[in-house]
Amino acid sequence: MSTRKPLLPDVARRTAAWCGVLLLVAGVAAVAVWLCVALKTAVTPVLLALLGTALLGPVHRWLTAHKVNRSVAAGLTCAALVAVVGGAGYIVVTVMVDTGGQIVKSLKEAAQWVIDHFDIAGVADVDDLADNAKTLFEKFGASAAGGLLSGISLVGSLVATAVLALLLTFFFLRDSDRAAHLAHAVAPRGTGALVEAMGRRAFEAVEGFMRGTTFIALIDAFCITVGLLILGVPGAVGLGALVFVGAYIPYLGAFISGAVAVLVALADQGLVIALWALGVVLAVQVLEGHVLQPVIQSRTVQMHPAMVMIALTAGASVAGLLGMLLAVPLCAAGFGVIGELRRKADGPGEAVPEGP
Repeated sequence: MSTRKPLLPDVARRTAAWCGVLLLVAGVAAVAVWLCVALKTAVTPVLLALLGTALLGPVHRWLTAHKVNRSVAAGLTCAALVAVVGGAGYIVVTVMVDTGGQIVKSLKEAAQWVIDHFDIAGVADVDDLADNAKTLFEKFGASAAGGLLSGISLVGSLVATAVLALLLTFFFLRDSDRAAHLAHAVAPRGTGALVEAMGRRAFEAVEGFMRGTTFIALIDAFCITVGLLILGVPGAVGLGALVFVGAYIPYLGAFISGAVAVLVALADQGLVIALWALGVVLAVQVLEGHVLQPVIQSRTVQMHPAMVMIALTAGASVAGLLGMLLAVPLCAAGFGVIGELRRKADGPGEAVPEGP
């Protein structure tokens, strides 16, 4: 009996199979993103709570290891979070209110200096440039927040989201020991261990990212603040606070906060001090890129800078500023899951430990 010849060559069939897989994955991802956007009121607190749980997990585990009741430990951890975040927020807002006018004035003077020294034609008044930038910023902020907070008061929505995220963080911390049993309960038969391993790997990646980013942000803000204080740059503490907040948006946040610091130094102290300020910012960035990142986040999922920028762009297009904040940790979790799947495909690994 003669063997029937395939209609397509082997290479074409393999290519078609991979195209089908890619289309399926893209379709599932598109539906997932659509659902997240449609259910953003519920999804946003959950994601923020997961980030908070990843950041506070070591504190809760330390308390429970010292025989503190899990509910009490979760309550104390959340109370510490409120105290730290509230205190830091109060300090940042106070400093920015006190020095914000001075920083804006220095930025206007720096813009005028650039216009005068580089003979930029067509710009008669830097105030017009500032007003146009303010208008563009307001439009961008409105479009970024409009998709997320449409029909709801901004302040009310933020407060409600923060309260719900805090409550979810409490429950996630308290019941984290049940996560392994939940993974086995909801997973298809025979895949419980794999689902648990992927969940652990994803959470470890997010946990490492949050802890590492917070620690790096503190070091960056401290070093830049000290450098600007030594140089006599006005609003140094406020600029340091801006550096700390911007560190949670990789690359882009550091670039913007560093540029603002250099422009303020240029306007108030002149070109020489501005160059020194630029040197301080670049030195801190070199320290972060070549020492802090490899040492502090060496055990987490490392992503190429191009992948980080793509994630930031995608996050901004989906949910504005909040999307930019969540994009990188979510990508870290995704790469953690992919790494676990690859490890499983390469061969049997170590047994998955029990417990939280």
